[in-house]
Amino acid sequence: MALVGILTAIEVMKESVYSNFSSMGVNSFQLTSDIIKKKRHRGGVNISVVDGKNITYDEAKAFRERFRFPATVGISVTGSSIATVHFGSEKTNPNVRVTGIDETYLTVTDTKLEAGRNFSANEIQSGDYVCLLGNGTAKKLFKNKPDAAVNEVVSIGDIKCRVTGVMESKGGSMIMDADNSVLIPLNTARALYGGDNSYLISVIVPDVKLKDLASEEAEGLFRVIRKLPLGTQDNFSITQNNDLVNIVLDSIKYIRWAAVIIGIITLLGSVIGLMNIMLVSVAERTREIGVSKALGARSSTIKRQFLTESIMISLLGGLAGVIMGMLLGNIVGVFFKVGFVVPWLWITVGVSLCAIVGVISGIYPAIKASKLDPIVALRYE
Repeated sequence: MALVGILTAIEVMKESVYSNFSSMGVNSFQLTSDIIKKKRHRGGVNISVVDGKNITYDEAKAFRERFRFPATVGISVTGSSIATVHFGSEKTNPNVRVTGIDETYLTVTDTKLEAGRNFSANEIQSGDYVCLLGNGTAKKLFKNKPDAAVNEVVSIGDIKCRVTGVMESKGGSMIMDADNSVLIPLNTARALYGGDNSYLISVIVPDVKLKDLASEEAEGLFRVIRKLPLGTQDNFSITQNNDLVNIVLDSIKYIRWAAVIIGIITLLGSVIGLMNIMLVSVAERTREIGVSKALGARSSTIKRQFLTESIMISLLGGLAGVIMGMLLGNIVGVFFKVGFVVPWLWITVGVSLCAIVGVISGIYPAIKASKLDPIVALRYE
């Protein structure tokens, strides 16, 4: 149960990682000022994030205008990560992320609307006070009725904005909660929060096979925009979703190995416990063994009987543990909003290990039972 439960929970976490990052689109990448460095060593992977040079609005705008690759480019900026949103007597905690977006943001992030509409080109260009609410924010303010938010006026801090739409739920990840957010037009964010924040450039290509080529061209173009001399290092990063997934999965990998070690220690304890049970069983059934031998049972028959009993006990206990462990591990899936996961590989490994445990712990007691003298066994009290 411990082994399968922990490993099922880890598989659930992996599914959650894949589903959360796939919401950004597997055929997209981002240009960011954060420089992610990975160093591998024998103990694992060290990940450090270094602040590079901020991407300005003019640089992001120049990139969008000059990037000739067949792709869609979006610009966004985080205005605040600690905003409070009010509607009437309801308000959120001061942890709502406010992001300024352009007209392509919903496309490049694969964001769909549950209700309402996207910003119009005129609203984005003129910097109107309108907003799109994250699903969690809308439910908090409108008592689990996100549809009721459309066309209402909410307060983001001291600023009032009219709600044009509500985004579909994306769930939370280990990095951020996508539902606890508010989107406003890019020019509105620039006016409210100033132009000093670093902008994020997102690029989505029509075919995932073109992603590597597009990212190389994007890197070259942005170096030109920043006038970086040949041979110098980039002061920005191109982040792809599979890179982020691999970083998280690298960490999960070591958790899995820890779980396997814990499981092996547990199974060693099981071998000792089951062997003690079988030795006690041999002692308690000594007269039965004597009767069997007196009636003509061979030593091999007695050995096979006790070995079969040991294996059956292990397999029945193992199957019960597999079922309980699978149910226990999938409880984690309820919190991560992931479907029921059946770790067939680890179930097979678990059942096989239980059979091996049964053989190892049963072989000595079985041999001991088969070697009992029938006369001595019949006289045993």
